[in-house]
Parts: sequence; structure tokens; C-alpha cells
Amino acid sequence: MYSIFHQIKLPINEKLFLKDPSTTTVGQKMLDESILLINELGFEKFTFKKLAVTISSTEATIYRYFESKHKLLLYLINWYWCCISTRLLFETTNIIDPKIKLQKAIHLLTSIPNPKKENLLMNEFLLKKIVINEASKVIQTKEVDNENKDGVFTLYKNVVFTVANMINEVSPDYRFPNMLVTSMIEGSSQQHFFAEHLPRLTNAEVEKDFVEVFYQELIFKTIQNDTI
Repeated sequence: MYSIFHQIKLPINEKLFLKDPSTTTVGQKMLDESILLINELGFEKFTFKKLAVTISSTEATIYRYFESKHKLLLYLINWYWCCISTRLLFETTNIIDPKIKLQKAIHLLTSIPNPKKENLLMNEFLLKKIVINEASKVIQTKEVDNENKDGVFTLYKNVVFTVANMINEVSPDYRFPNMLVTSMIEGSSQQHFFAEHLPRLTNAEVEKDFVEVFYQELIFKTIQNDTI
């Protein structure tokens, strides 16, 4: 079985790595196992030492690819957003009705991928879980401004820009499309996290993906009733 990083080649910001791990077998194994370990241990307890043991290698080898686990996590999250951007393009290109196109985009951004109903790449489900549980840890840091200047968040911004344009196709006069999209992305991750860990803070349930239903309703009602 091929690594997810062998299946598809996506452009990742070169500032995130010292050597692109997707170009070597060891690097691909490193990425695959890091996804599993971060999901199992959480980012705080994840270390290069533990990753090295898992892939039967050394910390020095990992440091030849990434200067820190922060950069590794950013790499994985960037890969996720690049994947979502590609799926948005492929799955909405032939849709003429702007409302159906927006519904599809909301689904991709707010739902938990279902391997039984969707064609997913290996580990895509686990990458989504990493975004839900860990993404805020690489944005809300003291380094965010410098990383932003380096273009580290460009893929995320492109997704927001793409869906914001879809909102304006449905409602050309709506004034806050970017704010609405980022609120949906960040809010849906938070609601999924609450459903699993702090259920009294949400109406969502782990077994039932009410998060997508909520945002489908919220987005369309909001853009159709922008009367302030």
C-alpha cells in the first residue's frame, strides 16, 4: 500500500522543510507514522525521538527533513489544505448552480470524511482529525507573523478565498464572506472537538454529523438575510 504522500504530489511551501519528505521512502514513512503518532499521543507528547523509534531510524535523520516538530505539523496541515483545495476544484468544477456548489464546499469543510461514502486518500481521515485537534497550535503562536510573511498559510487562505467567492456567487451583496468562511472552518473544528471531549458545549454528536447540518443552515440563512 502506497503512502498518501506517494499517491499525489501537491505543492507545499519550501519554508516548512529542509528536505522534502515526500520525495523519499524514508520521508514518506516519516509523514505517515507522524500522522498516527500525533493522533495517538497528541501534539504535546509527540517527539522526534518517539517518531524515530517508530520508523526504526534516528532523530538525526528526522532533523535532516524538519528543523522542529512545529514545522512538521505545519507541513501536515498544509498538505491537508492543499488536498481540500484540489477536491474543491475537482468536485465543483462542473456544477452550474452556485447554491449546490456552495453546499458541496460546506460539506468538504465541515464534515468528517466518510471512507464508506467518499473516495479518500489513505490517512485523509486522520489528517482531518489533526486539523480539528491541533491546527490552532500552529496559528496562535508568536511566530505567526513571520510565518505568514513566508507564505506558510497561503493554502489555507486560498481555500477561504475560493469559498468566499462561492458565497458571493450566491449572494453578490453579502459583505463579510471571508469572515463567514473562516468562522465556519474554525467553528466546525471546535464543534467536532466539543462533540468528542466536551459534549455539553455543543448540540453535535460524534455518531451524527450535525456540524455540517448546522453550518449548511447557518451559512444560507446568513447570506440571504444580510439586512444590517
